[in-house]
Amino acid sequence: MKSKLKDVLDKVALIAGFGLILGFMNQGFRESLGATMNYLFGPLTVFPVYIVIFILAMVTGLYTSLMQKYTIDWEKTRHATRQMKQFQKELKEAQLSENKHKLKKLEEQKREIMEMQAEMSKQQLKPMAYIMLVTLPIFGWLYYLMFTLCPGAGIVLPFYGLKILATDSVLKFIPVWIFWYALCSMSVSQIIRKALNMGGA
Repeated sequence: MKSKLKDVLDKVALIAGFGLILGFMNQGFRESLGATMNYLFGPLTVFPVYIVIFILAMVTGLYTSLMQKYTIDWEKTRHATRQMKQFQKELKEAQLSENKHKLKKLEEQKREIMEMQAEMSKQQLKPMAYIMLVTLPIFGWLYYLMFTLCPGAGIVLPFYGLKILATDSVLKFIPVWIFWYALCSMSVSQIIRKALNMGGA
């Protein structure tokens, strides 16, 4: 019964998650979503905008890491990663030495390795729907914050100086607010993943 309920919830989350992704491509939807989420996140605007982005990046980084921690079998993932690395090493050595017997043996193992890769990909995709259900509404509000509430907010970045978060870009094409969010989120996620002993190595 529990398994069936979980499967139903996974499917609902998947449909809702992809529905949000499709809706997010529409500007009107993004603005409506942002305005709705403002009831929840509006009080954060007492802080400077770059601090608000950092706070929300921490929230999404923590939530994403926890979802991955408890939906992915990391022991199985680490084992599969080690096996695939060993397979690649042996394959390279056999090719260099032109060991036909070894190559034939490895060819027989190839299907098993491919199945393992497919299983790992499935494991990684499992939490994505739930992650999107939290991340996209937050992004919707950040979009609303950038372009409706505080379009002139700035940040001082090393090597770039003062930049307007909403309208300026770094690395030629990346909007500053997305760059700052990604930088904060990745930094926080790495710390959390290390603390939770997550990773496939």
